[in-house]
Amino acid sequence: MIQTAKKFYTFEEYLSYHDDTDSKYELVNGELIAIPPASGLHALIMLFLFKQFDKEIERVSLDWVVMPGNLGVRIAENKSRIPDLVIISESQRQAIRSMSSAVLESAPLLAVEIVSAGNPQDDYRYKRSEYAVREVPEYWIVDPIKSKVSVLRLVDGFYDLTEFTGNQKIESQTFPELALTVEQVLAA
Repeated sequence: MIQTAKKFYTFEEYLSYHDDTDSKYELVNGELIAIPPASGLHALIMLFLFKQFDKEIERVSLDWVVMPGNLGVRIAENKSRIPDLVIISESQRQAIRSMSSAVLESAPLLAVEIVSAGNPQDDYRYKRSEYAVREVPEYWIVDPIKSKVSVLRLVDGFYDLTEFTGNQKIESQTFPELALTVEQVLAA
């Protein structure tokens, strides 16, 4: 059996990478990691949250934008993640307009990851520490497998965790008036 050496990419190579497919990739320690297509429930939860966040932004007249899972967030020199949803400022939206590859160099206001059966440790462990280093102020982990939503708030460089289940109202510093329960999110 012949093994070929793994190809490691710089951040600049990652930004210009195209493989003539519709596949999305994250850059993790210089390696391209393919993101599998979302399950039906995953996609429905993402759509539900997108609509709820968008309505709340409009209701409160915030100068923010909800972006679905096609906007990268640069974590480090050789690492970029693509959250399922992010909330960005208007200035960040303007900055990505001219980018050939939409990857934020600054932290979004909120990042949301929806846990998939194949990689829960990515969302709970790796992305948690990566988003903290990137200083993402609030990070949601929506877990349909464990029927809970974890809200992590950045305090002094570390995340404080609050978990919500059932018909508990999800408390968010980004959206303090948003009235959503875990049941509503998971019933998407």
